Amino acid sequence: MKPILIALALTAAYSLPTLAQDGPTLFKSKPCAACHSIDTKVVGPALKEVAAKNASVPGAQDVLAKHIKEGTQGNWGPMPMPANPVTEEEAKILAAWVLTLK
Repeated sequence: MKPILIALALTAAYSLPTLAQDGPTLFKSKPCAACHSIDTKVVGPALKEVAAKNASVPGAQDVLAKHIKEGTQGNWGPMPMPANPVTEEEAKILAAWVLTLK
């Protein structure tokens, strides 16, 4: 039983960084693209701007994941960002991916 638990723990530990590669696919499958693009402002800021603004913020991935999942208001002006239909894991994947954009 212990070898199985160790294998599962190692799989989970090594999966999260590689899941960031799924960010573009997840981005396209969720309503994110209705308001955001990678390079230019649409309704919301360009994702590269979000990455730059949060590059040095401690815990940025968790903060962005929370914003993605629960929505936010006032971070980029008066237009609110609504909560998104994503799981906690999907929000973390999206946040990790956004933070890789340069």
